[in-house]
Amino acid sequence: MKQPIGLALLLVILSAAAAPAQASLTEETFKVPGFADFLAVDENTVWATNAGRVEQWSTTGKRASVAVPKPCGAMALAFGSLWVANCQDGNLYRIDVRTAQVQTVIATGVANPQGELNVVAGAGSIWVPSDGKGKIARIDPAANKVTALVDVDPGTFYLAFGFDALWAVSSAEQSLQRIDPQTNLVVKKVKLGKQPGFLAAGEGAVWVQEQGDGTVAQIDPASVKVSNRVKVGKTLLYGDIDVGGGKVWLRTTDDQTFVTIDPKSMEILARAGKPSGSGALRYTPSGIWTTAHDLQTLSWWSETP
Repeated sequence: MKQPIGLALLLVILSAAAAPAQASLTEETFKVPGFADFLAVDENTVWATNAGRVEQWSTTGKRASVAVPKPCGAMALAFGSLWVANCQDGNLYRIDVRTAQVQTVIATGVANPQGELNVVAGAGSIWVPSDGKGKIARIDPAANKVTALVDVDPGTFYLAFGFDALWAVSSAEQSLQRIDPQTNLVVKKVKLGKQPGFLAAGEGAVWVQEQGDGTVAQIDPASVKVSNRVKVGKTLLYGDIDVGGGKVWLRTTDDQTFVTIDPKSMEILARAGKPSGSGALRYTPSGIWTTAHDLQTLSWWSETP
């Protein structure tokens, strides 16, 4: 994989501009038949959900494909495995990333059969939103079985792990819940804006898409209070969010492909690409991966030479 080193510097330069600029990035696009959507970074490759399969890609093309009946939601990569929710049967696939073979299938339930959800890793476990009435399943990767069910707000589909806690968003209840992995209990909660969705934990805060408001909320992980917001667009429906390299990265559906936010100033540093419908985004130190499932594409964004 090409390893450009100037991406962070480029965005620092852009941040000095009076208004958000179009980032000077090169987009390398791969045609991916089917419905390429959610992403998980695996060193110099990326895994993408697709129709009836998950696929591994690099900047030189497709590397592997593994059959999964209906992979859905954001995946987790941990314990040498890719963990994928299967919305068709309400279970969790564990895939060996070295051999691209299914290791096991675990009965968990899937809280949102429509597919908007996260599987995440943290505190030595895998966590899956397992019941739309308000349950998160905790899986022991050594035993490949559910060891606990966490009671949460109804409609809790979106998860992130960071700051020694599991974070869970209910769009229906407009809530962000902090879960203590030592007790499997919700210990704090905060009210969010309209239609909160995907979230990320890192760069000093928990970041939540308030999709109906077109804003990103910054939540202090200690107090679990909203400390700031940034307005990105009219709405942020059906995009994605990630953190890394001192930035917040937001996949959008309107106005551009993605947006970069400074987590300290809460300023939009750059708007990159053209609108390309719904899709996912994942940060790496050398570039950004995005999908556009309606266009059947996977893109790699790196600094323009």
